[in-house]
Amino acid sequence: MDTHASGLALRATPRVLSIAGTDPTGGAGIHADLKSIAANGGYGMAVVTALVAQNTRGVLSVHTPPVEFLRQQLDAVSDDVTIDAVKIGMLADVAVIREVRSWLETTRPPLIVLDPVMVATSGDRLLAPSAEQALRDLVPLVHLVTPNVPELAVLLDEQPAADWAAAVDQGKRLSAATGVTVLVKGGHFTESSCPDALVNTQGLLADTVVEFALPRVETSNTHGTGCSLSSAMATVQARTGDWADSLGQVKAWLHDALLHADVLEVGAGNGPINHFHRLFADRAPVGEEFSRTLWQDIESTRAAIFDLPFITALGDGTLDEREFSYYLAQDALYLNTYSRVLARASALAPTEAAQLFWANSAQVCLQVESELHRSWLGEHTAPRALGPVTKGYLDHLLAVSVQGSYAVLLAAILPCYWLYAEVGVRLHAEFLAREDDAVHPYAAWLDTYADEGFAAATRQAIAFTDAAAGDASAQERAAMRTAFSQSSQCELDFFDAPRLHAGA
Repeated sequence: MDTHASGLALRATPRVLSIAGTDPTGGAGIHADLKSIAANGGYGMAVVTALVAQNTRGVLSVHTPPVEFLRQQLDAVSDDVTIDAVKIGMLADVAVIREVRSWLETTRPPLIVLDPVMVATSGDRLLAPSAEQALRDLVPLVHLVTPNVPELAVLLDEQPAADWAAAVDQGKRLSAATGVTVLVKGGHFTESSCPDALVNTQGLLADTVVEFALPRVETSNTHGTGCSLSSAMATVQARTGDWADSLGQVKAWLHDALLHADVLEVGAGNGPINHFHRLFADRAPVGEEFSRTLWQDIESTRAAIFDLPFITALGDGTLDEREFSYYLAQDALYLNTYSRVLARASALAPTEAAQLFWANSAQVCLQVESELHRSWLGEHTAPRALGPVTKGYLDHLLAVSVQGSYAVLLAAILPCYWLYAEVGVRLHAEFLAREDDAVHPYAAWLDTYADEGFAAATRQAIAFTDAAAGDASAQERAAMRTAFSQSSQCELDFFDAPRLHAGA
């Protein structure tokens, strides 16, 4: 069977079949798959392997229909519909696994993603040993397998990985043994950064390991995350044909689906993620949800920032010193004016707590962060004139600051906190995960923006912005979204400016 998906014909709206069990509360199984497929631009279909009586607190019982009926479902779909991608989830026993395998070998779908449902969140094994082996034998027939950490260990018949590096090593061994691309997931670990990695030892990716990381979302509402991730990957891959591009898109979508999960209030246990958060992003909520809408508004900008050569080279330490010097020189000029904008926020703030926070932030901006600039620029030369991108960003902030709206000003200020915290956490996590002992030339920068003190200040800035949104009019909230998006675009341009102007 072709495991390279060479016969894949990309489609704007791929037809994706989920083969999985049910969840009557709608958070996992085929119910989550269909939502994920739709949310990521596909047309979803479903074949039921098991009827599961479950809710957000756990599984009560499982009924497995006869395999003859399973095959009738599979044939009914494939005899009539061209299937662009298949996602396989819960396969309850050996007979079911063998029937699905037989259908795959007959039908030969161009793209198959396997979510090997083998271990419950509690750690309990869900399959008999014979079924576990049958599922291991199924892996070489698919194109992507998406185990969680315990399932990755079961597939290799090893102990679960103790840390992220060990999990990636297990992914390499599984890929080498099966020829399949493995999506190693970091959700079971507890670090502030949540990594995922595509692993393929057969040369099918740009590198053996292609890693993505985003800040971990603090929520207990994660029910169905694995189902949703795998079905989303099948859908987006059928549109893009590029596993790395697909994971980048899906991880950003899933991250924000987790950010918006708490608002659903489904069940008394671990609730589901919010699959359709994008659909309702224009509802302009207030309170803590407003900042989540701001974050969703700039999803493409955030992705573009991490695609910049400057950010990539800054993270791995290969950035040209001239570019870093230009960046720091511009940042020093920026901070002088930015501190005045923060002071303006302090003057407009309605509470003493907010006044003190923004006033202190203005001081920190000049004292703590500028120390990094002085120490580096004292040893390296860089143009000290205000660059066009820096000037444009400052003109934007100054224009907002004189308009008199505290809420809109906070929205304009916030990306300089939030985006820097995101960049710092991700690059610092990648730095710590490096296997070599080489000294990172920009370690001080990484430490500054991955520091917990800066993270705490960012959370406080977000909280004050949400509070301001709660007191703002609908017109002001619309202006806040515009200001936040504009500042975020300025941050993107600011990070890209050294590439364009460092040699000038």
